[in-house]
Amino acid sequence: MTSIQISNETARKLIIKTQSLNGQTKFKSIIEGLDRTFDQLGYIQIDTINVVERAHNHILWTRLPGYKNNLLHDYQTVDRKVFEYWGHAMSYLPMSDYRFFLPKMKRFEDPSHPWVLNMYKNGKQLLKPVMDRIRAEGPLSSKDFSRPENQKTGTWWDWKPAKYALEYLFWRGDLMISERRNFQKIYDLTERVLPSDINTQLPDEKEIAEYLIKRALKAMGVASEKEINSFMQPNSARDSDFRAVNREVISRTIGELLEQKIITRVQVGSNNTNSDYALTTIINPQQNLRESRKSVYFLSPFDNLIIQRDRVKRLFDFNYTLECYVPGPKRVHGYFVHPILYGNNLIGRFDPKADRNNKIMILNRLAFEKEFKFSEAFIICFVKKLIDFAMFNNCNKIIINQVEPEKMKTVLKAAIKKQQGW
Repeated sequence: MTSIQISNETARKLIIKTQSLNGQTKFKSIIEGLDRTFDQLGYIQIDTINVVERAHNHILWTRLPGYKNNLLHDYQTVDRKVFEYWGHAMSYLPMSDYRFFLPKMKRFEDPSHPWVLNMYKNGKQLLKPVMDRIRAEGPLSSKDFSRPENQKTGTWWDWKPAKYALEYLFWRGDLMISERRNFQKIYDLTERVLPSDINTQLPDEKEIAEYLIKRALKAMGVASEKEINSFMQPNSARDSDFRAVNREVISRTIGELLEQKIITRVQVGSNNTNSDYALTTIINPQQNLRESRKSVYFLSPFDNLIIQRDRVKRLFDFNYTLECYVPGPKRVHGYFVHPILYGNNLIGRFDPKADRNNKIMILNRLAFEKEFKFSEAFIICFVKKLIDFAMFNNCNKIIINQVEPEKMKTVLKAAIKKQQGW
C-alpha cells in the first residue's frame, strides 16, 4: 500500500497544530476553548505533584490564554463535560467518550491486577455500607469515613478500609468523581453524576480500537502503531486490566482503516523505513499546515505533546526524562523539569519551583540546547512567557539561579527587570 512521504519539519508542524500549540487556534470563549481542547487532545492527565501549578491546570493554561483554575472545577462539577478515569494514567476525559471506558470498568468486577485485587481485598466488606451511605447522604470523600480505632496510621499509601472501598467502587464504575475540593476526591453514585443523555451502550473490541486509533491520530497528528497503542493505554503486560483492547485488535483495525482510506500511511523523512499513520482528512492537503507562530510554550512534564519520551526523541530530537523519581544526586536537569517549545522546536528546559509563601518563582536551572541560536525576538517572547508563568503560579518575583549558557543569565535578568513591576 502506498504511503505519503513528508519531511521531519512537516511532521512537526502537523504535530504542533494538532496539539493546539501553533498559535493559530482561536476561541470565542474559554468554555468553547475547553470543549475544543478536550475534544482535540482526548485526555488531560491529572497529577499530584505541586511544586508549581498541577499538570492538568498547566496543560490547559498552556493552550487557553486567560484560563483560571476554577474553570476546570466547574467544567467537571457543574457542566459535567468531563469525567475522571484511567486514560493515560488518571485523566480528565470528555464525558461524551464515557462508553468506551465501560469495558475497563466491567473488567474490574473480576480483576487480575495486584493493585486492584488489593483494593478489593481490603475494602470488600465495606462495599455495600459505603454505597448505602453515599446513596443516603450524597457525595462524600474518604475523610467522611473514620479509620477503625484499632488501626494505626502508617505510610501515605496505607489507606483505611473505606478508602479502598471507595476506590474499588470507582474503578468498577459504581461511583464517579463528582468534584475535587482542594484536590480531594468527592465520590457520588454514577447515576447522579453521569448526564442522562450520555450513551452507555457497551462497545465491542472493534469499536474501541477504532475509537483509540482515531483519538490518537487526531491528537498526535502522525504516530506509529506503537505510539497509537500507548496513547491511552499502558505498555506493560502486568497492567492489562488498564488496557481497553489488546494490541492485536489495534493492529488489525489499523489495516482495516487503511483499506477504507480513513487513515493514511506516512513516511517521515527520506531515510525512515518505519511506518507512521495519520488521519486522511488531516494529512491531505498538506498546504493547510501554516507556519507556527514564533511563540514560547512551557510544557508540563505531563503535557500531551511530550508524554511519550521516545516519540519526542524520534520526531523532535529532544532527550527528555522526568527526574523527580530519580535520587537527587543523580539528577542531571532537576526535579520537575519543563521543556520549552519555541515555534516547532524544543529548545531548552528549566526546573521551576513556586515559593508560595513568598510569592517567588524560582528557576533552579535553565538550560538551552547547544545548537539554539538566541535572538532579541526570542528573549522578549521568553521573558513575557516567564512572567505569565509566574503570575499563573501566583508569584510576583522571579529568581533564576543557574543558566546554560551562563552568559544568558545577565541578559535574561536585565530583560525581566525592564518589565514594569518586575
